[in-house]
Amino acid sequence: TGLVSFEDSVSPAFYEREREAIFKRAWLYVGRVEQLPRNGSYFTKELPGLSTSILASRDMDGRVRAFHNVCRHRGNKLVWDGTPRDATCGNARQFVCKYHGWRYGLDGACTYVHQPNEFFDLRKDELGLAPVQCETWAGFVFVNLAREPRQTLRDYLGTMVGGLEGYPFHEMTERYAFRAENNSNWKVFIDAFQEYYHVPPLHTHQLGPTPEAQNPEYEFEAAHYQLDGPHRMVSTSGTHKHTWPREHLYPAEALTRSGNTGPWDAPDLGTNLPGVNPSGIRRWGIDNFQVFPNLEILIYERGWYVTYRYWPTSHNTHVFEGDLHFVPARSARERLAHEYAALTFKEYGLQDCGTLDGTQMGLEQGAFREFPLNDQEILVRHFHKTVGDWVDAHGRERAEEPIR
Repeated sequence: TGLVSFEDSVSPAFYEREREAIFKRAWLYVGRVEQLPRNGSYFTKELPGLSTSILASRDMDGRVRAFHNVCRHRGNKLVWDGTPRDATCGNARQFVCKYHGWRYGLDGACTYVHQPNEFFDLRKDELGLAPVQCETWAGFVFVNLAREPRQTLRDYLGTMVGGLEGYPFHEMTERYAFRAENNSNWKVFIDAFQEYYHVPPLHTHQLGPTPEAQNPEYEFEAAHYQLDGPHRMVSTSGTHKHTWPREHLYPAEALTRSGNTGPWDAPDLGTNLPGVNPSGIRRWGIDNFQVFPNLEILIYERGWYVTYRYWPTSHNTHVFEGDLHFVPARSARERLAHEYAALTFKEYGLQDCGTLDGTQMGLEQGAFREFPLNDQEILVRHFHKTVGDWVDAHGRERAEEPIR
């Protein structure tokens, strides 16, 4: 319950330590299996701040694999279109290097070397792509940059996040993707989504047009908090605006039957969905599952979900990615409802982003070394404690390594 230091969000040295201790050892979400719909499908994923490009593919046996997107010959980036810094996707039976024409199968094996007689003691069976540890869970594709991860993905996710495995994520294949570069530490933005204490003052006008809703002193508290290993989650009650009188709504909400909590006309996903609303909130609205280190999965009562990812690029910059996932629209009205939900998502995101520069600048000014957190900010407290624990543990392991 004491004061908390945010030195981990302003220190360049700490940033370098956490890159090694966390992002090169933890399981990282890179995509969905829907991006690999058939044998031969592939996509690339750039990991900002880690100088790493991942090539994920589904081989001809249907297995999802991942490799470092680097040719074994001279280190050229292997798969890219347009410019090497852009991600790409497609279908292929082999991967061909643009530089010298070396080829690789979907299993990463080297299948062709141009002018092989020019090489010395060439052994193609030893010149395949560098594999990356890759596992899937509930359709989410994760990679781990460690040579030997300490835990399987399922063990790492634990019981709280793992309880979502049967949720129908696979039905929500209509996706809206957003990306932004932010001038703040990655943890500063995660902190913004770990508590709802800020909602009445910051998001006043999104709660509705009535005087009561637009009162910045309105009190709001989430209904359920939970911790499980390095992961966290928070549940909130819902606005359930689909039940409100029209005079309590903005005209665009009434017209589109949609808003900041998503389309009102929910798809039929069945009952007793696993893992959600663990405390049985009567007017449940959102579950926010925060998968350490940088993934959030927000599941909405109206039958859609959002993923956030935060990729550190320096001690005071990061890349934010937000994806909205819906059951595919069956009519123009449903499509319009999805579009309007995406629009309000961006508005909320811009409001949260608008505070980040100020938070980072304030922390870096160093006027205060520690800060008070209230009871609703337990996930913030837990998150920074977990980050510190991973960094400290890695430091102890390095110190214990024998000198070679």
